[in-house]
Amino acid sequence: MRYDLVIFDNDGVLVDSESISNRLLAAYLTELGHPTSYEDSIRDYMGSAMHRIHDLVLERSGRRLPPDFDTTFHGRVFDAFRRELRPVTGVAEVLEKLRADGVPYCVASSGSHERIRVALRTTGLYDLFGEDHIFSSEDVGRGKPAPDLFLHAAERMGVPPERCAVVEDSPLGVQAALAAGMDVYGYTAMTPAAKLSTARGLFVEMAELRGLLTSTHR
Repeated sequence: MRYDLVIFDNDGVLVDSESISNRLLAAYLTELGHPTSYEDSIRDYMGSAMHRIHDLVLERSGRRLPPDFDTTFHGRVFDAFRRELRPVTGVAEVLEKLRADGVPYCVASSGSHERIRVALRTTGLYDLFGEDHIFSSEDVGRGKPAPDLFLHAAERMGVPPERCAVVEDSPLGVQAALAAGMDVYGYTAMTPAAKLSTARGLFVEMAELRGLLTSTHR
């Protein structure tokens, strides 16, 4: 393993949540008078922290989302997660192999701490992380595409950025990892490869990830 830390995004990388959350986000924004299709939500908001959703809606419509938007949206998402959420196929095996090899890993997500924990507990992945290896955009001033979250995670884990690999499935996440000076690998199961083309490597099955992380070709 040529890295001292592997940083995983959560939504779409650890848990199969993007289709659920973007379906609900599109429906809620439309309900509030901001017509949004599922495809619009994927394009504009996938990988975003909540503040970016507020900023884009205000910029485009001149109207602010209601004060209880985040609470209402997360309530709907958590209810759906508990009914529908599953781990990404093969990711538990990847985490178990990293642990067996003694390679530290963590999660750094644009989602809130509550959202990350609900997702990991629902899918049975929580015990593969633990409290000290979970980082949220709530921990920093700016979410992705700013590098702050990844830099914060690396600092807390005691690893310099250049020794970190990031696993992402969104253009915003890839941009953030590159800005942090980290190698990033793009998971293309849901995102078109062309949108993640600036990543160091791309993969469509989790079983492919370890080969990318251990390759000596840089």
